[in-house]
Amino acid sequence: MGVRFLLDGDVIETGPVDPTMTVLELLRYRLRRTGTKEGCAEGDCGACTVLVGELLEPDSSIVKWRAVNACILFVGMIDGRALMTVESLGGSAPIQREMVARHGSQCGFCTPGFIMSLHARSLGASGSELPVADVIAGNLCRCTGYGPILAAGDAVPPAPHHDGALVDALSAIQRAEPLSFTFDDPLVGHARSWFAPRSIDELAAYLADRPEARIVAGATDVGLWVTKQQRILDEIVWVGDVRDFDLITPHDDGSWTFAAGVRYASAHAILAAIHPELGELVRRIGGLQVRNSGTIGGNIANGSPIGDMPPALIALGATLVLRRGDAVREMPIEAYFLDYGKQDRRPGEFVAAVRIPPAPPLFRIAKLSKRFDSDISAVCAAFALDIVDGVVRTARLAFGGMAGIPKRAAAAEAALVGQAWSEAVVEAAALALAQDFTPLSDMRASAAYRLLAAQNLIRRLWIESEAPEEALSVLALADG
Repeated sequence: MGVRFLLDGDVIETGPVDPTMTVLELLRYRLRRTGTKEGCAEGDCGACTVLVGELLEPDSSIVKWRAVNACILFVGMIDGRALMTVESLGGSAPIQREMVARHGSQCGFCTPGFIMSLHARSLGASGSELPVADVIAGNLCRCTGYGPILAAGDAVPPAPHHDGALVDALSAIQRAEPLSFTFDDPLVGHARSWFAPRSIDELAAYLADRPEARIVAGATDVGLWVTKQQRILDEIVWVGDVRDFDLITPHDDGSWTFAAGVRYASAHAILAAIHPELGELVRRIGGLQVRNSGTIGGNIANGSPIGDMPPALIALGATLVLRRGDAVREMPIEAYFLDYGKQDRRPGEFVAAVRIPPAPPLFRIAKLSKRFDSDISAVCAAFALDIVDGVVRTARLAFGGMAGIPKRAAAAEAALVGQAWSEAVVEAAALALAQDFTPLSDMRASAAYRLLAAQNLIRRLWIESEAPEEALSVLALADG
């Protein structure tokens, strides 16, 4: 059994395929669609942007498009879906005409990616409600100004349209059974496999029998294992076809449960409603293409010390739900991260969901990186404090980038709890961070910078809590 998808109305069947072959490889070297470029091979530059369309429900009459990075998208992830490349536009799309008229391109290497991101917006695709600048934050160009590109994007507003023929064609290629195939790899001398379960029970049963299988959600992390580290993954379980793995559920107490397969782009609006700080944080997680693939559960499960969401979830006191076979257990999310590369996840167990409680009155998130958009944190901090009658009743301070795992600052919290909310107490908490963390130096920041920056973020929390009108916004400074 091979992968089957639509490309410009034609059904493409790949036959036997390497489970970790990327869509970029398939396009350029098998289908000879060379308009899709390879720039960074890590989902950062956007030169490989393509559109993937899928039915929202098995019996839906709506096709939802999203712009994604083909360089870290495995071919099995487009099974039963529609694919659109820059060649699909044929030179007549409105955004192409506007880019030409406004001189929005020079060398042209990155231009197909810009075109596809902006064309997705014009179709009302995922993220089309965002400003043009946000839509193309995951597209990089180093040889021209962004002014003409932004103007071209603004000239073609979103205008969703119904494509009945595409709905029918997609309905016709839906599978009755999960996609499962093996590939006899001559380079490693053994077969490698792909399995895409359709239900959570099916996923749990498969992992219970084969706990060594590698779970893949959006591949925004695992994809780099293949493209940058050249790792061989023998057995992949892809969760993108699992029903109800993308549900977002509200509760009467104001908390929300996000199933592990919820993509960041889908969660953005609700997270922003939970608290605006969460919305701003998500806005800076990769580019739109990354958020259109990456999942909340995947960002937690991989245990990265520099993942953006875990510090915020830890500060909020979120609860993690894990499942192994029929057994379900819950834990405070900070207990999941044990040490660098080590999480409290048993063989055959997977992250099923995360429950996020309401934010306390004082809640702030800060992300420090060399580039505002689409960059990895040097330090990411989240602060959640409950202050009653001028006294700190509870304090949860969490940091990413300061240790081998995202973690709470226990000494800094102890310096705050039970004390009057004052500059002197905040200063004591800032200095106590030296007891909580011994950060490392790397290409993103030195250890000294990380510690000082983290301390200054606590000091800034005090200043902004006392004088909110003096709070500075990077965006406001840029616009001004």
